[in-house]
Amino acid sequence: MDLDGRRESENFEDRRGMSGGTMAGMGIGGMIIIGLIALLMGGNPLEVIQSTGGLGSMTGQEENTEQTYSPEEEAQVKFCKQILASTEDVWSAVFRKEFNAQYTPPTLVIFKNSVQTNCGGATSAVGPFYCSADQKLYLDLSFFKQMETQLKSGGDFARAYVIAHEVGHHVENLLGILGKTHAQMQRSNSKQSNQLSVRLELLADYYAGVWAHYENRAFQSLDDTDMKEAINCAQHIGDNYLQEQSQGYSQPESFTHGTSEQRMRWLKRGFQTGDMQTTTFSGSYSDL
Repeated sequence: MDLDGRRESENFEDRRGMSGGTMAGMGIGGMIIIGLIALLMGGNPLEVIQSTGGLGSMTGQEENTEQTYSPEEEAQVKFCKQILASTEDVWSAVFRKEFNAQYTPPTLVIFKNSVQTNCGGATSAVGPFYCSADQKLYLDLSFFKQMETQLKSGGDFARAYVIAHEVGHHVENLLGILGKTHAQMQRSNSKQSNQLSVRLELLADYYAGVWAHYENRAFQSLDDTDMKEAINCAQHIGDNYLQEQSQGYSQPESFTHGTSEQRMRWLKRGFQTGDMQTTTFSGSYSDL
């Protein structure tokens, strides 16, 4: 992905030098790749999901000013800020055109090991996530290394897809989809709630594709290899893939993010069309 000379977002917080809360509660984005993290740690994704269903208490956060960071890690920070800036430009234009509204960008928080959020305390084991309560994305850069070494899902556009997916949840939040769906999930049984969660996750995948559509239209920054990287990543974080890898079989009724095929298809559809009228909340669940 060609980002030479591109601006960096100022909506950024660097908390790598701080120690945060250690309770791992999850905001809506916290379960995005929870199964992946469980797999990497040799655990059962279903057990991890069940054990992190609620928000925990938060401990104090202290600054550590003695840490230094490698040039490689600093390059990753720059990349994240450039991708976030691109999402700001794309979604600002889309909101003006499609909704005659102003886009309010989220803040990206980079942390190490653990962090405090308005959705509770979280650790790196949660994976990248979006907290609607403070409209911030949270990311431990070590996750990118796990993607590359454990799931063979490396590449800069695979990393961009992870960020764009979390921004997709922010778009859902601004459009009122996130809050409405959360309220509906609270009134639903476990099976129905899981299905609503899948719709939210696939829509975030779709919005990641919409971002890529307009990013490429404006800058011709992507090539065939880039999209293959993102598709490969989507394939390896499907619920069925993760469950089959960890326990030898999958349980569709427990899916919360969608199958590999669904995630790849919705990401590609967003990239191909850029159509903001498309949604994962129409039609039957079996047709997703």
